[in-house]
Order: sequence, then structure tokens, then C-alpha cells
Amino acid sequence: MRRKTIKVDYLARVEGEGGLYVKLDGDQVRDVQLRIFEPPRFFEAFLRDRKFTEAPDITARICGICPIAYQMSAVHAMEQACGVEVTGQLRELRRLIYCGEWIESHGLHLFMLHAPDFLGYEDAIRMAKDHPDIVKMGLQLKKIGNDIVILLGGREIHPINVRVGGFYKVPTKKELSKLTEPLKWARDAALKTVEWTSKLPFPDFEWDYEFVSLSHPDEYPFNEGRIKSSKGLDISIDEFYDHFEEEHIEHSTSLHSIIKGRGAYYVGPSARYSLNFDKLPQVAREAAKKAGLGKTCTNPFKSIIVRAVEILFSCEEALRIIDNYEMPDAPFVEVSPKAGVGHGCSEAPRGMLYHRYKIDDNGVIKDANIVPPTSQNQKIIENDLAQFIPENIGLPHDKLTWQCEQIIRNYDPCISCSCHFLKLKIDRK
Repeated sequence: MRRKTIKVDYLARVEGEGGLYVKLDGDQVRDVQLRIFEPPRFFEAFLRDRKFTEAPDITARICGICPIAYQMSAVHAMEQACGVEVTGQLRELRRLIYCGEWIESHGLHLFMLHAPDFLGYEDAIRMAKDHPDIVKMGLQLKKIGNDIVILLGGREIHPINVRVGGFYKVPTKKELSKLTEPLKWARDAALKTVEWTSKLPFPDFEWDYEFVSLSHPDEYPFNEGRIKSSKGLDISIDEFYDHFEEEHIEHSTSLHSIIKGRGAYYVGPSARYSLNFDKLPQVAREAAKKAGLGKTCTNPFKSIIVRAVEILFSCEEALRIIDNYEMPDAPFVEVSPKAGVGHGCSEAPRGMLYHRYKIDDNGVIKDANIVPPTSQNQKIIENDLAQFIPENIGLPHDKLTWQCEQIIRNYDPCISCSCHFLKLKIDRK
């Protein structure tokens, strides 16, 4: 019996603390475990017995990279529970702040965390020595995304201007117009990024995924729509728990989310793109086609191209909103609490993010459930590894290790917002 272990002590380009264990019997994978052992942070418990108006500020603390997603899912859930709908320019401003988050989050992942995998660098600092213009472009794109979040959210990390019903303060047309020229530069940079990422070396790996995302009849999804899948699922947001369930897995402190009776599914940019390609603006569709993408993307390594396409979309959408903006009469819609259950779902950079809250007549939160994208993708990551390793078992030890790490980073997992490493262990017989 021959045993061999591949061990990666520090994988610095993911967020959080976890490990991966793969057991091989010859060239057969017998067990794959994406082990997440980071202590639970109890955000759902923190929300109980707090006022419904506090949810956006509390949930923003869950993630420093995508706080807007948590805020938007929370406010939509509370508004549904209270029977309020936010429309017009306030709705457009919500899409605009989401554009900022996608630009900065995708920019960070694409240039700083994922590109080094394809170019053979340990990190973006080493990559910058040989590709300074690429890294500088990525940093500038991220800054422009942050600037949008700062203007609408009050600050770039854990924004404080989002509230149930809208915003505490809304910008003037003049304030928004200052973003126009930077966004035009960002749009051009995004076009270059789509072209550049299309030329990266991609492993030949395709899989028949069940993609899941929000889908809206008129627009590429941020905040609203129905939950659809590439294999026929089509439900309203409040039907989430009728079709999805969370499982406790012994090797993970994060719950695994599955589709009842079907198992693993895939959320994130590739899922959104594959289910909503026709809702992208023409410039983004054409850029994707030139980059070699079809209307779907079933190679997870090519998610880096899709993220570039979504940056381009976000720039185009932001420019559209700013050009058509008229300052609303009030920064928010009054929301009076009433007992009920509210469901909210939005598209975080990493994928679909679901919230459910139960509140009483005084607006006190009695129960809270949050299903983040990474918990939904955990099982599909394990499935990717189980499929990829046997097909590439002949690769040199170091190369196989590198590509196993890369598979995990394809999903830009957010295990937490504090620790930054993942341990990889492959036990061979």
C-alpha cells in the first residue's frame, strides 16, 4: 500500500480558515472533504430580539468585501414582511451601489487572488513585478467600485447609509456625475480585462452543473426576480426552503446547502451569466463572444472571464443609472412594522444570498436565517475536485496540488473575513 500526502499549509488567496482532505485509492477518489473549522460567528443569533431597522447595519458586518449584498437581502426581506415596495430612483440607487460592490469585489478577486494562479505566481505582489500595468489596472478598477460604495453607503467597509425603505441620505445629480468619467475609464478597462482573461491558460474541464441564480424578466439580476436553475427550477424567493435544505456535515462548521432530492448546485457569476446572458447589455454580450464564451460557461476555471464580463456590465449599468438620475423627493419610504415573515434574496458577487426573518408587531426580530453563497457552493467544490483529480492523476505532484487549490479559488470562497488560509491534504493509497 502506497500512501502519499499533499499538504498546503497556507493558501493566502481565499478568505477564511479551512482545510481539504482527499482520500485516493489508486486513481479513484474515495473521499473529498472541504473542511471548514472556523468557529461560528452567530450572526443569526445576534439579530434576534433586535429591531428590524438594525438588520442592515448588523448584517453588513458579516463581510467586508460584499456588505451591500447582506444589506440588500436584509432590507428586501424586511420590506416584504411589512408590505412595502421600493421603486423608482431609490430602486435605481440600490442597483448603483450594487454595481460598486461588484466592481470592487470582482476586481479584487480577478486581479489579486485568481490571476496569479493562471500566470504561475504565488501572489499579486510577485505578479506585479512582471505585470505592473495589469495589477495597477486592477487596483484602479477596485478603487472606482469603492468610490461608488462610499458615495452611496457612507464608507467603503460596512456602509452605514443603507436602511429599510431606502437610504438615510441620497446624492445629488452633481455628486453622482463626478463618477461618470472614472466609470468611462473603468468600462474601457473592463473591455481590456475581458480580452486579457480570455487568453489565460485554462484546463480542459467541463461539467454538467445545475446553475442557480435570480432571474428577472427585464434586467441582469441584482436584487429582485425569481430563483431559477438550469434544470427547470423556477420559484419565488419565499419558496426557498420548499426546495432547498441545509445539512450539517461533520467536517464543516458551515452548513451545506443542497436542492432537495437533487443535491449540489452552483451559484455565482457563471450561474448568473448562464441563466441571464440575454439580459446583459450588448457591449457585454459582444465582449463575451469575442472572448470565446458561449451563452453558458460550464468550465469553472473560466469564471475569471465571466467576472470580467460582469465588471463590464456593472460599469455600463452604473453609467446608465447616473445618466438618467433624478434626485428623489425623499431618501426613503416610510416602513411601519407588522408581524410577519419576510424573504430577501440578492446576488452577491459570489452568488445568491438568501435571508429570512420573522418579526413581531413591534418590529422585533424573532428569528433569522441567512444562507450565504459559499455554503451553497461547498458541495459543488468537493464534486469538482472528485471529478478533476482522477482525470489529472498523472500530473506532477506540485502541479496537481496547485490546480486543486485553483479549483477552490475558482469560486472565490468567503469562509470568513478574518483568516486567510486553507490546508490541503491528499492521502493516497
